[in-house]
Amino acid sequence: MKADEIRQINRDGWDRRVEEQDVWTRPVSSKDIQQARGGDWSVVLTPNKPVPKDWFGDLGNKAVLCLASGGGQQGPLLAAAGARVTVFDASPKQLAQDEAVSHRDDLPLTIQQGFMHDLSAFEDGLFDLIFHPVSNSYAPEILPVWRECYRVLRPGGALLAGFMNPIVYVFDSEAADQLTVKFPLPYADAVDRSPDELRRLIVRDHTLEFSHTLEEQIGGQLDAGFVLTHMFEDRDRGSPESGRSRYFPTCMATRALRPMR
Repeated sequence: MKADEIRQINRDGWDRRVEEQDVWTRPVSSKDIQQARGGDWSVVLTPNKPVPKDWFGDLGNKAVLCLASGGGQQGPLLAAAGARVTVFDASPKQLAQDEAVSHRDDLPLTIQQGFMHDLSAFEDGLFDLIFHPVSNSYAPEILPVWRECYRVLRPGGALLAGFMNPIVYVFDSEAADQLTVKFPLPYADAVDRSPDELRRLIVRDHTLEFSHTLEEQIGGQLDAGFVLTHMFEDRDRGSPESGRSRYFPTCMATRALRPMR
């Protein structure tokens, strides 16, 4: 299966998830926006842990790219907190959620559709900060994502990124306990699943995922030129002490800077 075909499946799959009201497609409320305008806000890169406020610095008039971050959640809150926000996502229906919040609460959001590996719509050094929640598991390759992030950030700008712990992909997600070891790493749905399994997976989840190594996730940021400053780990939403989360962190987040030189 070619990369472009996979990207189209994932774009359409997230449109389906909007229709099904997946938790990552439900917009924030007007009350949340009002509180953010007053300085009371938090956003997540991973399922549970709020991102530390000092990772952002002063958001006032800061140009922020919410990368693969549609759904009417993080972008509107950051805009209400004072940032100049561009929301970039592959899914039209995810972006429609941000647009709806923008109109409802009179927020100056810029909406742009596209795939995360191609930020050619943006000039070099345009943004002060990139907010990239767990989503690059839907990208066939992530090294182009890091390179593009580096390009569109100004010197001194920060990349805040969430991503999956690759170990989760060792286990068979079709097994009831999710802890049956089945796959070697690196893993790709489109490669490691049988045709029947792949059909069932697309019917169930609507999307295709890739494990990506830590060498690609963290080493890839460093190779692109970033300097890592902070990191934390997190577990699955709603079940931090059960299932696979009982045994290991399932995702992590990093903060990295584009050096001034």
